[in-house]
Amino acid sequence: MVNERITIFDTTLRDGEQSPGCSMNLDEKLQMARQLEALGVDVIEAGFPVASDDDFAAVQAISRTCRKPVIAALCRAIPRDIERAWEALQEAAHPRIHTFLATSDIHLAYKLQKTRAEALAMIRDGVRLAKSLCQDVEFSAEDATRSDWDYLVEVFAVAIDAGATVLNVPDTVGYAVPDEYAKLITHLRERVPGIAGVIISVHCHNDLGLAVANSLAAVSAGARQVECTVNGIGERAGNAALEEVVMALSVRRDALPFATGVQQDAIYRASQTLANITGIEVQPNKAIVGRNAFAHESGIHQHGMLSHRSTYEIMTPESVGVRRTSLVLGKHSGRHALAKRFEELGYPLDRAELEKAYKLFTKLSDQKKEIFDEDLLAIVRDGLTHVPETYKLRALQATAGTSMFATALVTLGTEEGERTETAMGDGPVNAVFGAVDKLTGLKGRLVDYRVHAVTGGADAVGEVFVQVAFDDVVHSGKGASTDIVEASVRAYLNATNKVLFARRAPARVAAETRS
Repeated sequence: MVNERITIFDTTLRDGEQSPGCSMNLDEKLQMARQLEALGVDVIEAGFPVASDDDFAAVQAISRTCRKPVIAALCRAIPRDIERAWEALQEAAHPRIHTFLATSDIHLAYKLQKTRAEALAMIRDGVRLAKSLCQDVEFSAEDATRSDWDYLVEVFAVAIDAGATVLNVPDTVGYAVPDEYAKLITHLRERVPGIAGVIISVHCHNDLGLAVANSLAAVSAGARQVECTVNGIGERAGNAALEEVVMALSVRRDALPFATGVQQDAIYRASQTLANITGIEVQPNKAIVGRNAFAHESGIHQHGMLSHRSTYEIMTPESVGVRRTSLVLGKHSGRHALAKRFEELGYPLDRAELEKAYKLFTKLSDQKKEIFDEDLLAIVRDGLTHVPETYKLRALQATAGTSMFATALVTLGTEEGERTETAMGDGPVNAVFGAVDKLTGLKGRLVDYRVHAVTGGADAVGEVFVQVAFDDVVHSGKGASTDIVEASVRAYLNATNKVLFARRAPARVAAETRS
């Protein structure tokens, strides 16, 4: 018996990107979109084109680049939103307009200030306009789980009559519980005229930690599309995590006889790509992709694992692209071995990237006796950024003590040459940031500063993540080194280069559009 297919609709680049600290520039969105295409998701929701010129440019660029999946653009059930979405989607091989309107009495009264009848008219007109532009139209009833069920029947009947091909029943505020949500899906399947001819979709938020459970309950009740995000990122507590939904359907096929088109061994790579882009690390105990997901410390567990892996593992790490063992590399290792290990970790490098990674590797191997997988991931995060390095760190010297002000001397390189500045601060990190500000002419305000050790031991690589506000626009940065002050200045420079890149982006996008 062939298992029924569930459509995986990924909204990492739309709902996920709305999560604080997860904003991405155009190049980063394209990088993530390519990874999602390689992962095998069915639909990529690329953005909300009317929200900003950047979102419009991202949807347009992803439509041109990713030709296999459906590319969706979100829009309110308002003519200018719908027309803007279609304008961004026109070059997609498989476009979808995803329009929505709130349907709960709470939203109708306090947000939209519309009657139920007025909302029905907006839905009818919005879906009809979308259908006149694009054959594939999805309609979402925002806050569906707090809407009147009989009114939802009217809403979806109107949407189907106007031409919707997908109906989304979102748990917008993460309020539902699984049994209740399944009953709602069943109610709609039994009551909405024509619903057998469309796909029922679900979009669950995780405010009560039930997003995945609710999504699976809805699938059992007849939903055939699940909207989710890599690592579960998204508004507030996030969305249903793609990796958890996919692997639950895979591992528990006995209870959930469904299949997806996701390439499971690419899951970990997608997770790491997103963490690398956003600087938001996956929590260690996160299901499927957390670093402890396949770790066993208890003696009893270890004994069981040595006897047979299935005693404590319901899936293999290899099934999601995790490599159990760490290949130890040292300063005598060559480029071939290094390239092979990066490829196994999910980062195939071209010749130029390999040369850059090798230089960073040899520098690190002079400081450490052994290089582990975590060190290599840190090299990728720190050294292989896609943002041009307008300023590069050439030299750094910092001093500090209990009875003296911290001082720093920093040398940065640009295309015009090298310059050096000094600064004082209330600590070495503060001092080096001050010296960088003098050299760049920018004034950054540190919003967030986080440090964690990538590897263990006295010679561990430290990774620093910063969020820096430049004229009230916040940019994230990351850096890694065995010297935490050096890692800090690299992270700060990464954020500085990002703001410079962002300020040049409008001219670059205009030039690309003209070409």
